[in-house]
Amino acid sequence: MPENQFDMASLLLRVKAGDADASRDLVTFLYPLVIKIVRANLPRSLSEEDLAQEVFMRVFAHIEQYRGVVPFEHWVSRIALTTCINHLRAQKRRPELRWTDLSETEVTVLEGVMSAEFESDRLQAQAARELVNKLLDCLNPDDRLVIALLDLEQRSVSEISQITGWSRPLIKVRAFRARRKLRKYLSKLLGRKI
Repeated sequence: MPENQFDMASLLLRVKAGDADASRDLVTFLYPLVIKIVRANLPRSLSEEDLAQEVFMRVFAHIEQYRGVVPFEHWVSRIALTTCINHLRAQKRRPELRWTDLSETEVTVLEGVMSAEFESDRLQAQAARELVNKLLDCLNPDDRLVIALLDLEQRSVSEISQITGWSRPLIKVRAFRARRKLRKYLSKLLGRKI
């Protein structure tokens, strides 16, 4: 194991030369640093081991780019942090709603709706509204607005056009795509196609 920068330099030369033992030593040495960064910035949908493995894959894929200007550990930290941030951004762009994100009441409502045994009492209606809001939260703001105005508030395409300043075809296309996204999120949530 490297104990100082000189040892790290020789270890890196061996890694760049394709020495498998040196690569294992490097991973062993850097693992505590990488896993600490991953745990601090872990996206919800990934396991820490998977993300750490991706960090090491990026380190080894780009190791030739390391010039020694900063300590190697700093360079690896930057890669680890950037990898985590990229996954967090991707998660935000493609939000995912899981069964475990739902409350017991929402699960009951969803199961009831899907099994056609749904009784509309006040508590279930409220849970249904909360479920709809959670699904709508998965949409981007413009798609959410179109669905809310068109389907929840029952406004016409002409009214929505006046409110938003968007063309009628744009509103129709946006509503179609938003409904398709909602169907996809609900299918994922249920684990079956609807």
